Amino acid sequence: MSGRRPDYPTLGEATRVWLRIALLSFGGPAGQIAVMHRILVEERRWLGDGRFLHALNFCMLLPGPEAQQLATYVGWLMHGARGGLVAGILFVVPGVGAIMALSWLYVLFGEVGIVSGAFVAIFLGVPFPIIILAAGVIGYLSARAGSRAFAPGGGHGARGGAHVADAEALLGEESLGVLPAARRAALHAGLIALVLWLLPVGLLVLVAGPESVFTTIATFFSRMAVVTFGGAYAVLAYVAQQAVETYGWLDPGEMLDGLGMAETTPGPLIMVLQFVGFLAAFREAGWASPLLAGTIGGLLATWVTFAPCFAWIFLGAPHIERLRGNPTLTAALTAVSAAVVGVILNLAIWFAIHVLFREVVRVEVGPLAFDLPRLATLDAWAAVLSVLALFAVFRLRLGIVTVIGGAAALGVLLRAVGVT
Repeated sequence: MSGRRPDYPTLGEATRVWLRIALLSFGGPAGQIAVMHRILVEERRWLGDGRFLHALNFCMLLPGPEAQQLATYVGWLMHGARGGLVAGILFVVPGVGAIMALSWLYVLFGEVGIVSGAFVAIFLGVPFPIIILAAGVIGYLSARAGSRAFAPGGGHGARGGAHVADAEALLGEESLGVLPAARRAALHAGLIALVLWLLPVGLLVLVAGPESVFTTIATFFSRMAVVTFGGAYAVLAYVAQQAVETYGWLDPGEMLDGLGMAETTPGPLIMVLQFVGFLAAFREAGWASPLLAGTIGGLLATWVTFAPCFAWIFLGAPHIERLRGNPTLTAALTAVSAAVVGVILNLAIWFAIHVLFREVVRVEVGPLAFDLPRLATLDAWAAVLSVLALFAVFRLRLGIVTVIGGAAALGVLLRAVGVT
């Protein structure tokens, strides 16, 4: 690869790139991060593999959706706070519009149809922050002991495809975080994001009162934005339990329908939370116009979910950039990302059980708990769709948009002929 760095894009040129990424970001965070890597690292060479993975590891450590936070981080690296805002907002906007439209269709005309995922078996009940803390400590101690097990670049980014060294990329190896002006600008932007997040929540508590469904939506999703580490999948595990079992806003089938909407539309998978907020307000607000209440509830859930994400990035990124050369802390971040992969499987398994089986039994063994499916209640058609999706992904190597679109079409066809 040529060592010549590409020309630096203007904010307008970068905006078009971020819009392209947003429109191509279907499916879960793994696919969205792959799209960003292909465009930002391999095609545009704005940053190298090392810097990209360092940013990703930090975003994995934060509560909230890591793909959107990664876009905000890279946008900040490129064009400061304005660039971070443009990248982070554009990453969300297509999904906001699409999920809102589908939510209206859902309550007006019934279920939108099934999208079957390729998920498999048991949901373990270990608290995720404990996993994160343990993984970080293991990575830190491993590096201190001289082990290369969690060395940067030792994972999937080190093999397959063209490796882009930081020195050959547009941003080079310099650390923007050490520049005082960049640190001050990021600090101001982060504090503003905190105010814009918390002020509406406080006003709702004071004006609408704690019994209002809008206050509950604001406080619940704000709490979620602080405690749900590990990205969209970890967030969904928390929301699926609380929204369904604690608040009763929707049932497990509707939660899966919302996940299907988020999987088949551009934007973060976590946009399913807008659907949850929409149904909560639609059913609980008691307004003369339930659709208006649902729309406000959905947008409110989206606001308190994503506003803190900007705060975490702007307040933390400058310091994380400054620590890029610290191998011990970098190893801790890498170990955290490895733990998150396990939690992604954790939630995939939980959804698989509720897609493939109509009945499950809760089993507790010491500190662990999991859902055991009743094998006699297997949904044969859901299993067939799952096997076809697996075959399409791993054997035919079809893209995520093609697979999801095909699964959606088959699901609608099966519903139309009355077999599901």
